[in-house]
Amino acid sequence: MPLGTLDRSPPPFFRQGPSALTKLALCSALALLLMVADARFKLMHPARAALALVLQPVQRLLLTPVDAWETAGDYLRGTQRAMAAEDQAKRQLAEQAERLSRASALQAENDRLRKLLALRPAMAVPSLSAEILFEAPDPFSRRVVIDRGATQGVAPGSPVINEAGVLGQVTRVYPLSAEVTLLTDKDAAIPLLNARTQMRNAAAGRADGTGMELRFLAANADVKVGDLMTTSGLDGVYPPGLPVAKVATVDRRGDSSFAQVLLAPIAQPDSARHVLVLQPMDRHVAAKREAEVAAAAEAASAAEAKATAREAKKAARAEKAAEKAATKASGAAP
Repeated sequence: MPLGTLDRSPPPFFRQGPSALTKLALCSALALLLMVADARFKLMHPARAALALVLQPVQRLLLTPVDAWETAGDYLRGTQRAMAAEDQAKRQLAEQAERLSRASALQAENDRLRKLLALRPAMAVPSLSAEILFEAPDPFSRRVVIDRGATQGVAPGSPVINEAGVLGQVTRVYPLSAEVTLLTDKDAAIPLLNARTQMRNAAAGRADGTGMELRFLAANADVKVGDLMTTSGLDGVYPPGLPVAKVATVDRRGDSSFAQVLLAPIAQPDSARHVLVLQPMDRHVAAKREAEVAAAAEAASAAEAKATAREAKKAARAEKAAEKAATKASGAAP
């Protein structure tokens, strides 16, 4: 048989169709199209939801041993932490009892000295308890959300503290919640007073959100590691005397006229759960002045009312005397 008459094409059963590269390109394009369509129009969302609903019992069943092991471990670790926390709480309670006994005597002495020097009495700032719900999702800021808002009387600018010291300040208020900017935020600032030297300065949050720093402090300023920084009360927001931070490092550079002073906040926001929201000092002072003015006006109106009543009584007596005189005169006339 001549070779030219032979059919060299493979039989239909062995034909390969498109090449492998073509199939890869088509499948890649189809997969890309489906991903874009799913991301844009949520085409597979119902299917994923149904699949998750079907697989949820299986997942829970498979996670049961893991959950039981973790629960047992958490129980043991929680017991140890609870015992350690109880011991620490007892020690803190004993220390606070001793401090409280001294604080009452100091408070009485302070009141006597204020009366002796004719100074105004220290003002008690109204407060509102709150709980931290969660941290704000913005990774470039240090903010938390509390469960009290405008409905409960929280106002913008209110200081937020815990049992250790100042945490931050309310910057946004919603009806049932509020956003608190922590002192370690890069946009936060607070006026401070050095408890040792009584020197005033201003602190701001660092750019990395890990602490605070004193800005524009002279290189020869009297500041040492361990100095306690408290609120000065000069800004009209924070009450004076609240602990804020301690000096962590002092770097006096020879090539600069300013010293770099880093502060470590006393109140740790990561471990805080329950806080107190204080009323801003300016609003508290304004409310107190309004109350004093209202009390003075009420006293003046009461005094005026008493004076009017006395004048009315005098007028009534004079009128009665005139009537008696007229009666006597009319009786003596015949």
